[in-house]
Amino acid sequence: MRLSGIIVAALLTTSCLCGQTADVEATARAVDEHYNQLKSFKGSFAEIYQGPGVSRNESGTVWLKKPGRMRWEYREPKEKLFITDSENAYFYVPGERQARKTPLKKIDDIRSPLRYLLGKTKLAKELEHLSLAPDIAPLRPGNVVLRGVPKGMADRISEVVLEISPDHRITRIVLRGVDDATTDFRFSEMQENVPLGDSFFRFSPPPGVQVIQDDQVAQ
Repeated sequence: MRLSGIIVAALLTTSCLCGQTADVEATARAVDEHYNQLKSFKGSFAEIYQGPGVSRNESGTVWLKKPGRMRWEYREPKEKLFITDSENAYFYVPGERQARKTPLKKIDDIRSPLRYLLGKTKLAKELEHLSLAPDIAPLRPGNVVLRGVPKGMADRISEVVLEISPDHRITRIVLRGVDDATTDFRFSEMQENVPLGDSFFRFSPPPGVQVIQDDQVAQ
């Protein structure tokens, strides 16, 4: 290849990489702007877990509200409830005699990265090495797929994949664990800024159910 050809090829490669960087930055910024103005969120979810020798598919409804409030109602295949208020997290399976409670500041739960859905921080700051993921096919045509390494969870999560719709909504979050386990959250029927009282995120144990302090709320 002549020198001129090498220079042209290098310029094209540099241009392509700059374009990818710009696309990532623009997409992340648009997602930040969309979610930072939200105060609450409701949506249906499917949670697909794949681990060594284990496979689990669950679904239900999730509600989120700033600051720090989540309510996950699992319906299929088994009912269970996961709630965080501004101070504690609770996990309860209907029919059991005990519910577990963990201080929110100590919780290390797989659902924690869902804070992206309420724009707690900028994606570029929350995820290191944020980039496009052209090797991962989006579930819906026209969506963009990004990947990054989450800060503060490197001992558990090796990668987070985000699928983003043309209107800058996060429709899918895939968490890849360092143990090769994968948890795939898929969202649909999303509603934003729905009216939600704080009481909706308080856990009221049914009669006869004991709330016990736990080091970590189980999945």
